[in-house]
Amino acid sequence: MNFDVIIIGAGPGGIFSAYELVQRRPDLKVAVFEAGHALHKRKCPIDGDKIKTCIGCKSCSIMNGFGGAGAFSDGKYNITNDFGGTLYEYIGKKQALDLMRYVDEINLKYGGEGTKLYSTNGTRFKTLCIQNDLHLLDASVRHLGTDINYIVLENLYVYLQDKVTFFFDTPVLSVKAVEDGYEILCEGNAYQSKHCIISVGRSGSKWMESVCRELDIHTKSNRVDIGVRVELPANVFAHLTDELYESKIVYRTEKYGDKVRTFCMNPKGAVVNENTNGIITVNGHSYEDPAKQTENTNFALLVAQHFSEPFKDSNGYGESIARLSNMLGGGVIVQRFGDLIRGRRSTTARINEAFITPTLNATPGDLSLVLPKRILDGIIEMIYALDKVAPGTANEDTLLYGVEVKFYNMEVEVDENLESKHKNLYIIGDGSGITHSLSHASASGVHVARNIAAR
Repeated sequence: MNFDVIIIGAGPGGIFSAYELVQRRPDLKVAVFEAGHALHKRKCPIDGDKIKTCIGCKSCSIMNGFGGAGAFSDGKYNITNDFGGTLYEYIGKKQALDLMRYVDEINLKYGGEGTKLYSTNGTRFKTLCIQNDLHLLDASVRHLGTDINYIVLENLYVYLQDKVTFFFDTPVLSVKAVEDGYEILCEGNAYQSKHCIISVGRSGSKWMESVCRELDIHTKSNRVDIGVRVELPANVFAHLTDELYESKIVYRTEKYGDKVRTFCMNPKGAVVNENTNGIITVNGHSYEDPAKQTENTNFALLVAQHFSEPFKDSNGYGESIARLSNMLGGGVIVQRFGDLIRGRRSTTARINEAFITPTLNATPGDLSLVLPKRILDGIIEMIYALDKVAPGTANEDTLLYGVEVKFYNMEVEVDENLESKHKNLYIIGDGSGITHSLSHASASGVHVARNIAAR
């Protein structure tokens, strides 16, 4: 079967590639191949009660399927070049921001209307942070919420389903360069197209590596972020979240000079399990619907680990730490900050006596047996630093869930069009190692679609 454009992956990059191609060249035959399920069929069997560990589904519904790994996220679209990826290094800062704003307009059109756009511009908290050796990064943040994010994806699929050919539960086994284009091989079938867009996300990292080897595309090692998710009463951070919602704060540790950052802040949200290739890590959700909100706020504290020769498997390093946590706790471990400082493990009794109710049923334990000392020292330093701008952060009962790991694909060599060394073969989104966020991944999809339409 022949198409004009084949898109591999139905995450943000793939969705917005397809959307923009339909807008600009409705005459083109476009196909989207996705290893996971259609959106309405995506459901992880882990409920924290009857099923607590991964049962090895053929396709992981958390990581794969229409909407990608961000389908069940809290739907934050950060419009900034300060974090979320390095797309601007390829296409320019202004164009990157313009594309992110365009994506924001599409999200509003397809169900996100009425959601709030927050901004750090002119905020007094930037000065407060600097006075306490913290650095607040600039950004505008559109918060859809987990519930509205799902609705936007539903509406986008309804719009695209009659204009684009979708192949769900259809993993692509290989990509080959052939005369006048590319051939992709699935189980028992081959498909050809002149243009091929690869947008496989973080879950497709190992597959992406194999494709790059087969097509002789150069790659380089990326980083891995390791840390914990902090949960505390919502009023501790209310003065920040009410105005900024998402505050990206960076701190440089005194002891090692490492950078520790806040990530994915969820005001009145819930801590959740995340299944990554059978490894249980921790994440956070938040909702627009007041009925689904809690009395707690959660956010991640992450330390970036960069590796040099000869070690290249940064994701393998992060996975090994996550597996150790799973070994000790049967999944996610939770510990009171006071217990961590005293060098003792948390117990069920100590968690129950705390002046905060956990939103995730995790195993009480000792994170110092899991996290490397350098990373844990940095997290503790950061908590005391945050306590200066948000008093109460370093309270005894502040909960730390571990581990949280953010994996990044190896960075793939592409040009300013996000085109590989092979003509008309594009590599976008988090699968390229260039983008690390919903907004950057979506923008990369629009950028490539416009390039194809122009050709």
